[in-house]
Amino acid sequence: MPTTTTPPDADDATRLLAAAAFVREHDSTALLRLLLPGLRGPRLRALADHCSFAHAAVLVFPPDQEALHDQLAACGLAADAPPTPSTVVRERLALRHGHDASGLDVAILRPPLHGPRGEPRVVEVFALTVPPGSDLAPIAAHERAAQHEAHLAFEVGSADPLVLDGLCALLARHGARPDGGGYNPHEDGTVLYFTAPAGSLTGYRRLELHVAGAHPDTLAAHLGEHPGEHPGTPGERPAQRHPHGPAEPHRQAETLLHLLTGAWTTQALTVFARLGLPDLLDTGTGTSAEALAHRVGAHPQSLATLLRYLVMLNVVAHHPDGFRLTGTGALLRTDAPGSMRPLALMYGGPFYRSFAELGHTVRTGQAAFDHLFGENHFDHFARDPELAELFDRAMAASSRMFEPIPAHPVLAAAGRAPDPGTVVDIAGGNGELLGHVLAAHPRLRGVLLERPHAVAAARRLLDTAGCGGRCTYLTGDFADVPSGADVYLLSRVLHDWSDERCREILRHVAGAMPAHADLLIVERVLPADGSTSLATAWDLHMMCNTGGRERRADHFARLLADAGLELVGGTPLPLDGTVLHARKAAVPAPARSDRRAPAAVGATAH
Repeated sequence: MPTTTTPPDADDATRLLAAAAFVREHDSTALLRLLLPGLRGPRLRALADHCSFAHAAVLVFPPDQEALHDQLAACGLAADAPPTPSTVVRERLALRHGHDASGLDVAILRPPLHGPRGEPRVVEVFALTVPPGSDLAPIAAHERAAQHEAHLAFEVGSADPLVLDGLCALLARHGARPDGGGYNPHEDGTVLYFTAPAGSLTGYRRLELHVAGAHPDTLAAHLGEHPGEHPGTPGERPAQRHPHGPAEPHRQAETLLHLLTGAWTTQALTVFARLGLPDLLDTGTGTSAEALAHRVGAHPQSLATLLRYLVMLNVVAHHPDGFRLTGTGALLRTDAPGSMRPLALMYGGPFYRSFAELGHTVRTGQAAFDHLFGENHFDHFARDPELAELFDRAMAASSRMFEPIPAHPVLAAAGRAPDPGTVVDIAGGNGELLGHVLAAHPRLRGVLLERPHAVAAARRLLDTAGCGGRCTYLTGDFADVPSGADVYLLSRVLHDWSDERCREILRHVAGAMPAHADLLIVERVLPADGSTSLATAWDLHMMCNTGGRERRADHFARLLADAGLELVGGTPLPLDGTVLHARKAAVPAPARSDRRAPAAVGATAH
């Protein structure tokens, strides 16, 4: 019988190791059968279709954050993502022990692991900090013995309320009973806890459904289903209430403070990168603040303060010899693949300054960057070669978004065609995307259209990648899109411009496209349902810095139609990106007077 039940006196390390082993070993469908022994046939398949095993959870009690990270590392668990506050578990502990929730510092870390078939999973570690001599020691002792927060979690793939309500009903029908839950605003996720049926064979007494977003109606029904005390635990009350109770004003104030200090985080990361500290730190060994200060010419005490703040962000970590770099911080190294150092310098530099004038944009509708610098950001960067190079490197830092694009059916078909196909990357920056495509399809030829300095950078990058011999370089603007190619790429270009200018750009592209050609547009697409997305943040960024905007898919469809193109479909990409596929419409769009497209060719960072 599979089980991970640990003795009441088991230490935190033993619990962590047991949870990690469980996560690595169990298949989702088989685990659901063990959790709900009466569930079989179509209902089991239906549940498995909508729920995938995501993590096993354990509550531990470190004396401080440094000890927690050391313990995780000793257990082979790399916690390189920043910890987030746990609203739900903090409330459950407060209710169970009659303690003020504000005095419970509960964080969540999720060290990644893989399931038996390589599925990405995590161990969810709830950490209640219990300093030596703290009055929280009795709470820790009780929770270690009872293991109330140990549970298995399943991620719900659909946020459809009917699907979510149906899953809850199916679990209840097979013996699972509601056991609290809530909405975590720090992660924009809803959790629904259940006690497992009496015959469950896993050794875990609780299970969780996690679904992205807020679902107040489902949550209210779940929390009100079985009021009163938890069965089998006299005198204990689970967190069966909507998370808007007496403590909510305190949580709201805490949340707002975290939001208001976001500018501090940006500058801390930028200074960290600008000083070159990521290149001087190692992920395995530690270096003292004094030694680092000597090497970069900084004030030792001030640098130590910065590093302690970065520990809180999990960009660096404490080490017996000083500070070490985490996996997250390593992304800021100069030589890291897809280094994000240029982004840190750009977001903490020119774009940071322009965001200070966001109020001007909101009041007038005019780009704050233009107001601050007296010209649009393309012209401003073009006047400064170093800034222009930084901008192009910042664009390349988001190359993770590009990784799935070469496998797109349109490019795969062009790469297999009897006659070698041609791909045109319009405003292709330093050639990062085109390089991915040409490397994946050795028979394709490429054309890159860009500004002169960007063409020079692209030539160097593609030559280094061994693709330069298959690429032609053109300098010009959107009116110079070459005709006769098989695939055209517009990556993070349209969001720089107004609707009218987008129509002009798309009409130039459509005019160059043969009847058989395809257009792939890479953008962050605003979600139609208002759900959380990086596109919403970048919509603000574009408004402030270029006067552009992000758009919904139906908005793109209308712009394409106005240019005689039609939207065929869309495919999600990493970093909340989307690749939209368009072709020439069967019926041409009405003719319009053709104004020349904007003179600047380029795209905005990340």
